[in-house]
Amino acid sequence: MPSSPVPGVDRRLFLTSLLGVTAAAAGLSGCADNSAAAETASDAPLASKVPAGTSLQIASYQNAQQLQFKLAGFRDLPFKVSHWLNIGAGPDVINAFRAKSLEVANNAGIPPIQAHYQGFDAKIVAINITRKPNYLFATKPGSDIREVGDFKGKRLAFSQGQAQGVVLLRALKKAGLAYDDVELVPLTSNQFLTALQSGQVDIAPLGNTQAPAYLAKYKSARTITTDVVDLLNLLWAPVSVLNDSAKAAAIAAYIPYWAKGQVWTYEHPEEWNEQFYVGTQNLTLAQAKAVTALANKPLFPPRWDEAIAWEQETADLLAEGGFVKKFDVSELFDHRFESIAAKAVPAEYRR
Repeated sequence: MPSSPVPGVDRRLFLTSLLGVTAAAAGLSGCADNSAAAETASDAPLASKVPAGTSLQIASYQNAQQLQFKLAGFRDLPFKVSHWLNIGAGPDVINAFRAKSLEVANNAGIPPIQAHYQGFDAKIVAINITRKPNYLFATKPGSDIREVGDFKGKRLAFSQGQAQGVVLLRALKKAGLAYDDVELVPLTSNQFLTALQSGQVDIAPLGNTQAPAYLAKYKSARTITTDVVDLLNLLWAPVSVLNDSAKAAAIAAYIPYWAKGQVWTYEHPEEWNEQFYVGTQNLTLAQAKAVTALANKPLFPPRWDEAIAWEQETADLLAEGGFVKKFDVSELFDHRFESIAAKAVPAEYRR
């Protein structure tokens, strides 16, 4: 099992650049951060009612959550949303958690692993399993790369703390490519498009929503699809927030709205295309329809066994590359919330 640094990636320097001096000093050694809380509240039952005046600061990347709630008719929430933060990337979410400006966020499976490695204590509180790929690999303009096997010897955009990074590592492993067969260029996902356009990298994983506009602008670029999926779409929160019984109750009350909102979007693609992709993301209707055609049907499992197994595989994959230290991911899940999302949706969205 290789533990030496991956060529092209200085992990400590990379993490420091993402998190800043304060976060780096907080403990890149992978030790738990006991300053957040001496122990979790995982054994304390959730309150059956949200105390009056309780508020949450919730992530809403590209303001999609507010629009989704508005279109679905979700009003009179049993808690106050003090701030909707336009934030989505895992490293940015972790920074906001540390700054106590964010209390619950929607991410993929890797940010909680990265937070643990950095010594920040947070827990997963809801799971939506995705069965179809959310990402594909885009080439720089004029490239002759046509399949993952052609990645050998090429420069690949790599974000260690984001879903795109794990999708790339899984694709390499499936293609039989070792880490030293490629050059991993450390970037954050918001830098991928610029890096592709300038030729800084040969390949970058792009979200399904990003690819149409990129291909329309660069006719000589192409995309490479794979069946590699990033299984987990999750909600998570700092342990310091979950140890607050009122905040924990509010998060438990938020989860059903989060789950129902995703079901609403899946069941109303035409309205979502018009209002979100065309209205706020500057996609054409044809591009929006192409994105929606790739959308995953929401799946909220009553039990998290599959999610935990997947998260462990992901953590082990990162550990094999020397990106994190090996650990048992079961500690990342707060089982008090395990069945809440599933109970909020019809049976067809539970399996």
